[in-house]
Amino acid sequence: MDYPKIDGLLLKIKSAYDSIGAETELVVEEPASIAEVEAVENSLQRKLPLQIREFFLHYSKRCEFSAYLPDDFELPSELDEIFSAGFLISLEEIVTAEDSRKEWVKSCFTNEDDEYDAVWHHKLGFMRVPNGDIIAFDVNENETNPPVVYLSHDDGEGHGYILGSDFDTYFEQLLLVGACGSEDWQMMPFCPDAQSGIVSDCDNAKNYRSIIDLQI
Repeated sequence: MDYPKIDGLLLKIKSAYDSIGAETELVVEEPASIAEVEAVENSLQRKLPLQIREFFLHYSKRCEFSAYLPDDFELPSELDEIFSAGFLISLEEIVTAEDSRKEWVKSCFTNEDDEYDAVWHHKLGFMRVPNGDIIAFDVNENETNPPVVYLSHDDGEGHGYILGSDFDTYFEQLLLVGACGSEDWQMMPFCPDAQSGIVSDCDNAKNYRSIIDLQI
C-alpha cells in the first residue's frame, strides 16, 4: 500500500467533509510494534492476513475517521442512505470484531449447511458496523490476502457482498469514494454487483465526490 498516498487521501477527505459542515474526526496513531501485533495474533490464535499486518506495522495501529453529514444536506435518491462516513481499523478492533463474529455464529448462525448462515463461517472479523453487522476477511478463500466481505445479521441486502479483492484494494477504494459509511446500504451504491467490490470510478462514486467536492 502507498502510505503517503493514504495520508493525502485522508486529509483531502476530512477537508471535503469539513467544507460542507460535517462533524469530523481523524485519528492516525503510530505504527504497532511487532510485539503488539503478535499479541493480537496470539489472542486470535492465527496470523493476521499479510496486508493488514503490514498496515499495522508500517502505517498505524489505529486509523479512524468519522464524519456526520449535516441534517439538511441533500443527496440524490441513489445516494440518500449515506448519512455519515467512517471506518475504524485497529489492532484492538480486530479482536473485538472477531469476538463479535464468533458470538453471532454461536447464537444465531450455527448451521453451516444453511446458505445464509454459511456466509458467517470461516471468516475473520476486523471491523464492527454500528448496526451490528461485521466487515470480515474471507480466510476460507485465501489465508494470505483474503477478500473483504460484508456479514449482515439481519437479512441485509449486502450480506455476502465482496467489498474488495483484498485489504489494500478495499481500503483504497473506500477512501476514493469518500470513506462512505460502513453499513451495507451506504456502500452498495458503489458496488455494481455482489462480486465487484467498491468501484471508485463508477458513476455514483463520481457523483458523490462532486457533491462533497472531494478532489482526488
